Amino acid sequence: MAKADIHAVAKAAGVSISTVSRTFTRPELVSAKTRSKVLEVADRLDFNISRSATALKSGQTYRVALLMNEEITSWFNTEVFAGIESVMHPAGYDISLFQHIDTSANRHDFFTNLPIRRNVDAVFVASFAIDPHEVEQLRRTRVPIIGINTPSEDGFDATISIDDEQGMYKATQYMINLGHRRIVYTCSQAAETMHASIDARAQGFIRACEDAQGKGADITWQVLPVPRGPEFADSALAALLTLDQFPDAICCQMDMMAIPLVLKLGKYGHVAPRDYSIIGFDDSIYADTLNLATMRQNPYDMGRRAAVKALRLIGGETLDNPHEIVEAQLIPRGTVTPFAG
Repeated sequence: MAKADIHAVAKAAGVSISTVSRTFTRPELVSAKTRSKVLEVADRLDFNISRSATALKSGQTYRVALLMNEEITSWFNTEVFAGIESVMHPAGYDISLFQHIDTSANRHDFFTNLPIRRNVDAVFVASFAIDPHEVEQLRRTRVPIIGINTPSEDGFDATISIDDEQGMYKATQYMINLGHRRIVYTCSQAAETMHASIDARAQGFIRACEDAQGKGADITWQVLPVPRGPEFADSALAALLTLDQFPDAICCQMDMMAIPLVLKLGKYGHVAPRDYSIIGFDDSIYADTLNLATMRQNPYDMGRRAAVKALRLIGGETLDNPHEIVEAQLIPRGTVTPFAG
């Protein structure tokens, strides 16, 4: 069935063509009751509105949506956005950013409204999984869905992701092979409403410790989860300082946790690498300045490659390798040293 035009929507909703247009382009100028009625009719008639004459002719909006579970100000999200923008902007596309898709209310609002408005040509989902209901809602947009560092390929037309679990496995194994025996993993607690890729790193830590014990290594290990939020580094500091015995090695979920720990633990007499070794994950800004050992990933390149996939899918092409996994690279800097005993 052919998609309805704006005239059909206006007639079915009993409103003017300009009201239909404003519902999509300037919704704040339309009453909630009228807006709801127009959107319901548009959804039923499979109508979408474009933003220009060119878009109306081509059926494209030249806009893509980027969903992030946290703020764009984080290092990872900033790099992902820049990578996507480096490809999409020269191709004539704008990026509509949706942040904090990490609460039930935000998720419901986004996944309910986007399919009705259908005002994007592709959807990027960064660092979290989408559940079957959300997949169904996104499918109604009839545009490509591309995952960036998502825990699973389910529901996505294409993905590019870092192997978070294997990356932390390598980091932990590195510590164990250097002779460390009291090892702690510090991380933020997983959000109940969000299956985030970063949470898989804890499984990598646990698996590495269990594998080492299975081979006879005399190690003790512990996972120290702390509340999510802006104070998570201070919470991790407090958790470490209240342990009965301070660890000789700390594996951190991310550099944003490792860097403040290195700086603040020194004030309490724990100096790296003299007293303990510590490794982060990301190789983010300031990691090299602090000489922090870490696992390197490249979110800018991941965003760029995801955007290339999106453009090809928008163009109706079939991808030879739609789902890619990228390995994190060990960067052994000065915060890690062999355990002296």
